[in-house]
Amino acid sequence: MLICKVVKPLVSTNRIPDFEHKHLQVVLDGSTQKVAVDAVGCIPGDWVICVGSSAAREAAGSKSYPSDLTIVGIIDHWDPDAGKASVKSETIAVSESAANTEIAPSSQSAAPISAAQSPALGSNGGGKI
Repeated sequence: MLICKVVKPLVSTNRIPDFEHKHLQVVLDGSTQKVAVDAVGCIPGDWVICVGSSAAREAAGSKSYPSDLTIVGIIDHWDPDAGKASVKSETIAVSESAANTEIAPSSQSAAPISAAQSPALGSNGGGKI
């Protein structure tokens, strides 16, 4: 299932017989426009639930119906921005001595380094940065 926004109706005057009485809507799925069969009577601006594949054909009338996207519900309330996490850009400072340190090959095991041994780990002992 997809949540899409109805953009506008799509008018098609010349259709195959199975398509005659079905309304079509242009919907926006993210930044992609798609055409969906309107099985519920939505209007531009509505947020809707769409189904695809065989579920779209069955929702539009029958399994042999030529649809790959059908609107099956109108959402009463939808905030498309809810739940989006804001991404913070963080800069991690690395001391010059740590940046110039050679890294041992993976076949060799390296001993753990304490905060006292490396100024790059700082006073927090290498915990949270």
